[in-house]
Amino acid sequence: MDLPKPEVLPAGHCYPSLGMQALEAGIASLSVPPSISRDLAMVNEPRGKGGPSAHLEGSKDSLRGSPPGLDPERRERLWEKMKRRMESGDKWFSLEFFPPRMAQGAVNLIALFDQMGAGGPLFIDVTWRPTEDPGSDKETSSMTIASAAVNYCGLETMLHMTCCHQSREAITGHLHKARRLGLKNILALRGDPTGEQWEEEEGGLSYAADLVKHIRSEFGDYFDICVAGYPKGHPDAESFEADLEHLKEKVSAGADFIITQLFFEADTFFLFVKACSEMGITCPILPGIFPIQSYHSLRHLMRLSKLEVPQNIKDVIEPIKDNDDAICNYGIEQAVSLCQKLLASGLVPGLHFYTLNRWKATTEVLKRLGMWTEEPRRPLPWALSAHPKRREEDVRPIFWASRPKSYIYRTRDWDEFPNGRWGNSSSPAFGELKDYYLFYLKSKAPREELLKMWGEQLTGEESVFDVFVHYLSGEPNHHGHPVTCLPWNDEPLAAETSLMKKELLRVNQRGILTINSQPRVNGKPSSDPVVGWGPSGGYVFQKAYLEFFTSRKTVEALLQVLKKYELRVNYHIVDVKGENITNAPELQPNAVTWGIFPGREIIQPTVVDPVSFMFWKDEAFALWVEQWGKLYDEKSPSRLIIQHIHDNYFLVNLVDNEFPLENCLWQVLEDTLELLNRPTSE
Repeated sequence: MDLPKPEVLPAGHCYPSLGMQALEAGIASLSVPPSISRDLAMVNEPRGKGGPSAHLEGSKDSLRGSPPGLDPERRERLWEKMKRRMESGDKWFSLEFFPPRMAQGAVNLIALFDQMGAGGPLFIDVTWRPTEDPGSDKETSSMTIASAAVNYCGLETMLHMTCCHQSREAITGHLHKARRLGLKNILALRGDPTGEQWEEEEGGLSYAADLVKHIRSEFGDYFDICVAGYPKGHPDAESFEADLEHLKEKVSAGADFIITQLFFEADTFFLFVKACSEMGITCPILPGIFPIQSYHSLRHLMRLSKLEVPQNIKDVIEPIKDNDDAICNYGIEQAVSLCQKLLASGLVPGLHFYTLNRWKATTEVLKRLGMWTEEPRRPLPWALSAHPKRREEDVRPIFWASRPKSYIYRTRDWDEFPNGRWGNSSSPAFGELKDYYLFYLKSKAPREELLKMWGEQLTGEESVFDVFVHYLSGEPNHHGHPVTCLPWNDEPLAAETSLMKKELLRVNQRGILTINSQPRVNGKPSSDPVVGWGPSGGYVFQKAYLEFFTSRKTVEALLQVLKKYELRVNYHIVDVKGENITNAPELQPNAVTWGIFPGREIIQPTVVDPVSFMFWKDEAFALWVEQWGKLYDEKSPSRLIIQHIHDNYFLVNLVDNEFPLENCLWQVLEDTLELLNRPTSE
């Protein structure tokens, strides 16, 4: 397919002095935000929405590399992962969470997913809260929380779903939506009656076995299905034996595995497994573990589950019921002891933890069991999504390195994703990013905390410089508060930033405000704890990269300095209005991270792409106002300072292509700062 050639406007389209400087120096070939515009970038989309290569059918540039296979688990179903772990004898754990009631709770829960996801759970599950519109798009709904876990936290996720008080049509609609959102695991439950007595739903599904049959009938084997088991029998069952018959019916209907209700004694589980085996139930059975965390939470959970606490546990916790720390410590010890007995039995393939949306007790239990892995090696240099349609994705622009959830959100409607290489990027259909209120894109820190970090009152641009410096240094600001995030990075600094900390501090102190960077790497082992990624036995490479905001005056000096580095350094300079100065080849991405692994093709997971940069710059500039400026009153001096930076600064990215040599970008900036300090008469 022939794509229209972008119109190249005269340099200096918006600011003649900058554009003409670059053109006269012979170092800028394009100045074209309108020519690489949103209108042009969205044309010629023969296959709906998709990534760069998806729009070049029939051209040589559309050929994709074969799947690199860096992480086979990305392509496995949950039951396949379980089977592989069971065959290897590798025990696993999983975690249960429930949707919060308040919007800020959703922000906190996503942060908890990231925190506990670092320990290596095989999957998480999210409960279904029928009274809170669980299938809606509300940010606190079960469906939305589970979708966020899959798409934005990269976690294998199972959604609870109940069938009581719902029509077949409503249930089918929920399942279609779950599939569309990337969810592929369902915990099928009957649910609790609204009154004291259970009543069958006319025209609906009355029992969990009916729900399992319905899922299999409507969706085949798309979903992996889990069902609940009750080690002492369901409280509403006629007998323990009758409950086992119901469980067998659920498994026979198509369930893949069982998670049990919580219990406190190992023998309870052993007897249950033996009874299941005698009944002919052979699928995996995961024990449900509840580390006691407080007297109140224990009583609440017992009331909901209609279970009794063993007398020996009551004897311990009753005297300390007003001391939550003591009860939590006891709960950890009790859970560790229980889990050790279960694991030693050989009957347990994995452990499922009821977390109550708290991290401390469950994390401590797992660490004591040696199951909290926190593997430092990354499959790819950026955070993965677990959505099935992204399972082959292995290339992204570097600009969203610190905002992966935003990148995933903006590309959520793509039909396919770059694999093997980015390709010609004449038409990346990035979505607009206006939904800054979405809980998975907001800062985890509340407004009051952000003001303490970024300044309750700014006195000038230097106040902003100080915020960046304190974020990099890790030292408290002038008011004694540590700066742990910026609008462009809601997380602590990446480990590789420490390799450049001295240089970064120096340039930020002078008004070169860095928001993204990576050091040069020339053949480090893929197992390197700081810059490594991918399978063992490989080697990784990086070109030095810097991205920063800076003033017009600094950009003018930088353009003069870049004359000396014309062949070595690629650059892209743009302002909020779209003035765009670059020496990068037109529409040509530049691979800045790649890896070589035994028996595999070269993988290039990170690129600097000129078209994507023009979409990123909209977001990057908007964050000044949306995340920082709006902390202040509209006409306040602080708000005006942030607005001035937004309106007048430039966003710059620099790539040093000579990765075998020492990084020259620091010298480029030193020369720029020196030029700024020269007397004007020179």
